[in-house]
Amino acid sequence: MTTGNHTYPELVKDFLGLIETQKYYSPYTIRNYDHTLTLFGTFLTEHLGHTPHLVDLGALRVMDFRAFLASRKNEGLGASTLRGDLSAIRSFYKYLRKTHNLANPELKTLRSPKLPPRLPRPLARQDAENVCDTLAEKHQQQDDWQAARDLALVTLLYGAGLRISEALSLNWRDAPFGDSLRITGKGGKTRLVPLLPAIHEAIARYRSALWADRKAQSYPDIWDETVEPAPLFFSARGKKLSSRMAQKTMQDLRAQLGLPESATPHALRHSFATHLLSASGDLRAIQELLGHSSLAATQRYTAVDNEELLRAYKAAHPRASS
Repeated sequence: MTTGNHTYPELVKDFLGLIETQKYYSPYTIRNYDHTLTLFGTFLTEHLGHTPHLVDLGALRVMDFRAFLASRKNEGLGASTLRGDLSAIRSFYKYLRKTHNLANPELKTLRSPKLPPRLPRPLARQDAENVCDTLAEKHQQQDDWQAARDLALVTLLYGAGLRISEALSLNWRDAPFGDSLRITGKGGKTRLVPLLPAIHEAIARYRSALWADRKAQSYPDIWDETVEPAPLFFSARGKKLSSRMAQKTMQDLRAQLGLPESATPHALRHSFATHLLSASGDLRAIQELLGHSSLAATQRYTAVDNEELLRAYKAAHPRASS
């Protein structure tokens, strides 16, 4: 049975040594834990009027932990940093429970600070067009069915607002599509998505290029109704295209076109919604097209649209720099 004579600095030193030599935490995590626990120790010394010992840590109340987080928030730190601070403290207390038989139930009642909702990060209109144009040029220059596949996938994501998982779940026999496509999204929710002529054209070009490829002719018989439906989007090995490969395509395009790190396959869905909202302003229609269960999820794009409007205003208005 442990005693309460261990000082806070001794306990922190032992904890950091343990996670470094036995738990093999990353240097980044260890450095952050060390920083947080040092600040927590300084706070407790001032808060309690003396260097805290093990018994003091067990006697802390929820208001004491909240006071520390409040002091950090007053420094201008955001919810993400505060959640990291609380994670470090909880890990430290987990160590105390296992090695010193110290339990503090007050800590369990403390909720992590809520993160503010992250705004979608769409591509600019010109960047989205450049992505499609670059893949189209690649297909024309190389006559490569994989380039045609990437163009078809990107056109479907940006032109119809599909999630990458929804696009990759389509089967070969689902195409050619009609005027609209029935999609089953999150929670089994189905929706009808209208399809632009550009989507039909890109998928038809991809199917033609794939079917003409000699190697692709050895892929599963896509017309045989007795076998499991083949995927619409194939990898070079004749398997269902993975989301990782789609991410790799966008990663290569980011490097080629100088796009931000936020330019991912999912950003094309954000671009679809934001650009459509800017043109129509019809949130309800966009909600249905995206398959959102609530309008609140779709309203995030209003904030994005307002930010774009403000940026355009500041760039164009003659008094914006005054």
